[in-house]
Amino acid sequence: MTTNMTEPQQKALRAAGLLYFLMLLTAPIGLMYVPGEILVQGDATATAANIRTSGTLLRIGIASELFHQVIAVFLLLALYRLFRPVNEEHARLLLILGSLVSVPIMFVNVLNEIAALILVGGADFLSAFEKTQLDALAYLFLRLHHHGITVASIFWGLWLFPFGILVIRSGFIPRFLGILLFIAGSGYLLSACTSILLPEYGSIVGQFAMVLEFGEIPIIFWLLIAGLRKMRL
Repeated sequence: MTTNMTEPQQKALRAAGLLYFLMLLTAPIGLMYVPGEILVQGDATATAANIRTSGTLLRIGIASELFHQVIAVFLLLALYRLFRPVNEEHARLLLILGSLVSVPIMFVNVLNEIAALILVGGADFLSAFEKTQLDALAYLFLRLHHHGITVASIFWGLWLFPFGILVIRSGFIPRFLGILLFIAGSGYLLSACTSILLPEYGSIVGQFAMVLEFGEIPIIFWLLIAGLRKMRL
């Protein structure tokens, strides 16, 4: 499968496989698990109580987000080196949509979680606010963080389209993996657009879209396995 690749491409393949797999392991901590444990939908008091009792967990979630976004930058650079000989224009588009836009959004978005931690931290300068007001503000910032992820996920969907095109045209990666990337990209966009434009249907559509988003996973394991095989040669 990788016989037509140059030596720099093979090195990029190994790096991309390992980095992509590392993202797969760490991203769900901050994006799914921690919010699910902390945020209580529609209940600011309970959410603020969770932050107070599980502040360390929220900080772990913050660290997870920052870590996997840094990994994303190096992953996209590796994919750019891998696919540049295939089509430089699409490889450049992959790099821009995959890291130069979404990563800054996610870094700024983490400030919402940090703000929530500060608001429930009992700092003296916040004594002018009542506890219920602080709880409401902390809940607001966590909700803003959730919506920030929605905005970033637009680009998580968009970058998969040039990625899919490059996979199909590469000649060294199975074409069906590129088609699955199109499906996954459509899932991200469907979920994000529904959440923004038709929020009353966001939960229902989001569950269906998540199934589509799983189309991104096979390419991760293909890159990882192909890269590990090259390391043994």
